[in-house]
This record gives sequence, structure tokens and C-alpha cells, in this order.
Amino acid sequence: MNIAALISGGVDSAVAVHLLCEQGYRPDLFYIKIGMDTDNELTCTAEEDIELAQATAKKYGLPFQVIDLQTDYWNRVVTYAIDRVKRGLTPNPDVMCNKLIKFGVFEEKVGYAYDRIATGHYASTEERNGKVWLATAKDPVKDQTDFLAQLDYAQISKLLFPLGGYMKDEVRNLARAARLPSASRKDSQGICFLGKINYNDFIRRFLGERQGAVIEVESGKIIGTHRGYWFHTIGQRKGLGLGGGPWFVIDKDTEQNILYVSKGYDTDKQYGYRFRMAGFHFITDNPWKEASAEVCFKIRHTDRFQHGTICHTPEGWQVTSHERIQGIAPGQFGVIYDKEARLCIGSGEIRMAQ
Repeated sequence: MNIAALISGGVDSAVAVHLLCEQGYRPDLFYIKIGMDTDNELTCTAEEDIELAQATAKKYGLPFQVIDLQTDYWNRVVTYAIDRVKRGLTPNPDVMCNKLIKFGVFEEKVGYAYDRIATGHYASTEERNGKVWLATAKDPVKDQTDFLAQLDYAQISKLLFPLGGYMKDEVRNLARAARLPSASRKDSQGICFLGKINYNDFIRRFLGERQGAVIEVESGKIIGTHRGYWFHTIGQRKGLGLGGGPWFVIDKDTEQNILYVSKGYDTDKQYGYRFRMAGFHFITDNPWKEASAEVCFKIRHTDRFQHGTICHTPEGWQVTSHERIQGIAPGQFGVIYDKEARLCIGSGEIRMAQ
């Protein structure tokens, strides 16, 4: 079997390569470069990543190549992120990077020549009734299926997840035992501009600053100012610069550039029970034959699944939670699983919350 393995310079992808070699495979290794090195103000250096990836390739005697997808990344993922932020929504660039770049453009330019694509994501696949489904990883804390929930059937069917059956501490132990170059490296904090580049600096570069009012939703009083609604998201607590808190962002008026906040951890204003999704995307198939179905779901990256029901309305798929949900942010992806939280069914962009 002809395998291409994506390697980032981190411990997870290196262990994925190690496991493939242990099973007798000889994958070709590829590092996908997405940082904009040509922009000094928004540089995400890849030098250390590439050096560690090269060292792993050398250790196993495997071919290694850097694939430069910087332009594609900025034209597709960054454009998406800025568009959503400007509209007052909360984007998820990790999801779109996987869909459009790592398993999109890479497939078009390189991956098409391989039988399978291996990656260090914590996820797995499962075959049921002749169809391949995206399935959760053994480690619930590290599970990354929510970041893969916009992939399509062709993409999922081609992927290999060597780490799907391992806990994170087991992966670390394997790295140390194999003396991998990245064995002691800390985990990354996400994709380039959400990790090594300050998020607010990134947004400021494209949207600038504009002072607006911060209003307490209960009293209607102005209690502070902010530098632009685009720096803030629904459910946010930190970084508001308000005393006597905790304060939470409850809503945004994008036309008037106003932030609405509410005080206290238990304020009902920051909770909801329902959300509706636009353009819901099924990865493999629609498994729901009844008018409504019991499901598990996530609205942000967390190790905790929430339980609820899903039904189709004229406005789109709607989830009703069995317990209240904090900080439902339009623009984020609602990721839906079966009721056992084993299979990832798909995802849609949250458009309405109540």
C-alpha cells in the first residue's frame, strides 16, 4: 500500500510515522507549509518544525518533502476567517484548514497519487454496513474528530489514524522509547495564526480598531468601551477590561459596534438550550430515519460531550440540549455524534441560538 504521511514536527505525527514503520509500511513524509514567511508582521516560522520532521524522516530512512501551500491557505482559510469575524461570527479556522488545505489542496496536488493518507490526529474510522464512518479516539481529552467534521466521505475513506487507539501518555511513552527527535516537544496550540501569532494582532492587521460601547444587558448602562466587536466572541470572559466581574459577552451589535455583557457565572443570559445550523454536512450518510433523534454534540473543542435531540426544521437542522449550554457562538460549528458518542455524523455552522 502506497502511503503519504503528513508530519508537522510534533510528537503525535512522528509517533504515527513510527507506528506505520513498525507495521512494515514505508510512507513518504510531507510537511505542509502554511505560515506566511513573506509577511514580517505575520510570520509563523516553520524552521524548527521542518528540522524535526526531517530528523524523523532521516531516522527511518523515508523520503521527505515540504509542500508549500501558503497562498492556498491564505486565500481560502484566512479569507474565510476574516469574513466570519467581520460579520460578527466566531470562525473555526482549524476545521476549514483540515477540509480545504490538509485534506483538500494537498490531495489535489500530491495525495491523489497515494492509496492512503496518514495523519497524527486523534481520531479513528469504523466500517458499518459497508460504509466508512469517522469515529472518536480512545483518548477523550485529545479526541480531534470535531476538527475533522467538515471532511467528506472521499476524504475520510482515504485517511489512516494510527493514534486512534492510544492515550496521549502512551504516545509520549512510545516517542521516548523510540527516541524520536520530537519526543520531548510540547504540544502545539493549534494552526499557525492561532498559535505562534497573537490572535488580536492578526485581526487588528485586517480590520483595525474602532472604539465602541460595552453595555450591561440587564441595566442598559454603558460600563466600559472596547476596540472593536471583532476582537470578541459570545461567551468570552477574559480580556474585557471590566472590574468587579466576572463579566461575559452575551451579544454583539455589529452595526452599532456594541458589546452586551452580563455579570456572574450563573447569569441565565449566557446560557441557551437550542441552536440551529446552516448547511449541515453529513460526512458519510444521514442515519436519522425518525422526525427527531437522540444525539451527542459539541459546540467547541472540549473533552465533554453534551446530550440532546436533533430534528429537521424548514430553517435547517436544530439541536435541543438536555441541559443548558454556555456561550453558544454563531459561526462556530455544531458537531453532531450518535447517541453513544462513537460516530461523528457531521457538522454545520451555528446560525441561531436560544
